[in-house]
Amino acid sequence: MGVMEKIKAPATRKRAPKAAPVDLPLNSILQGDCVEMMRGLPAASVDMIFADPPYNLQLGGDLHRPEGSKVDAVTDDWDKFESLAAYDRFTHAWLKEARRILKPNGSIWVIGSYHNIFRVGAALQDQDYWILNDIVWRKANPMPNFKGTRFTNAHETLIWASTGEKARYTFNYRAMKTLNDELQMRSDWLIPICGGAERLKKDGHKVHPTQKPEALLYRIMLACSNPGDVVLDPFFGTGTTGAVAKRLGRNFIGIEREDDYIDAAKARIEMALPLDESTIKTMMAPKAATRVAFGTLVEGGQIPAGTVLTDAKRRWKATVRVDGSLDTEGLPAGSIHKVGSGVQGAPSCNGWTFWHLEKKGKLRVIDEVRQEWLLAHEA
Repeated sequence: MGVMEKIKAPATRKRAPKAAPVDLPLNSILQGDCVEMMRGLPAASVDMIFADPPYNLQLGGDLHRPEGSKVDAVTDDWDKFESLAAYDRFTHAWLKEARRILKPNGSIWVIGSYHNIFRVGAALQDQDYWILNDIVWRKANPMPNFKGTRFTNAHETLIWASTGEKARYTFNYRAMKTLNDELQMRSDWLIPICGGAERLKKDGHKVHPTQKPEALLYRIMLACSNPGDVVLDPFFGTGTTGAVAKRLGRNFIGIEREDDYIDAAKARIEMALPLDESTIKTMMAPKAATRVAFGTLVEGGQIPAGTVLTDAKRRWKATVRVDGSLDTEGLPAGSIHKVGSGVQGAPSCNGWTFWHLEKKGKLRVIDEVRQEWLLAHEA
């Protein structure tokens, strides 16, 4: 059962996963124009919206690496608008419908680059949304500026907004703090761009040029929704929102126009495995500050929720939950350090060296996974 905290309501509340309205097309992809598709949904029916709208990049030609190879950039028709005024009209239209279908206590996340995010922010305020935060997603492995004419563009901006200044939006503060090794989660997030096995490719090319990493959606969804909530993505693409929603026990509704993206999204979501209900529980753990939070490895999939950890002699076992806390029999859930000390009856414990995970029949200390992450993502 997730811990939900409402703004201006200091007492915490617990609730069971709720049943979503039966007249919503839950866990499905609607094909068509996002504005038209949203108009067909009931008012005040969606708990959270994540939107990754067209950036209107207008690159003005192909981009090549120094050795001559072409960069897989955004050159698709869906990202092209005849003018900034046309883009503004499009933005106002979809934000208007998004506001109508959001519940009064729902919230919206919009991601963008410097090409469009400031125009989106102005449109949000024009539509009477209340901006809560702007989040800087710092890319641990950004694409360099090949021409050497500008700074390396190493971040994107997310805007998080509620339906109004007094809306009692969902913010799972305790889960975010636990995810960050008991340090308050900041508004600058260091998360790698989508790559490796997660990056969808077809015939050697990216299926979608701006596929977002699941770790980013994991953090957003864990922060601002609860099990059973309905999360809408009006620019569904290859289905990152749907795959993460399925893992975390949320319902999703996707809207997408392109056949290729829909096919890729359906296959991807079909492969996504929902987490066991017990691992989706969230809590706040005692302090355990490290250079890399254990929650970073959980949301990034290096040590996914549901993983069973054990000590070196296999005397005790604990299951990883979605916020990076551990669940073990006979003890309250807590951080890797707290649960490690609890099972031993010791005053303290370094969870990084105490807990191990099994891989191919051999135990591996979790600190090795942390060190691998550091090597891969240090600037």
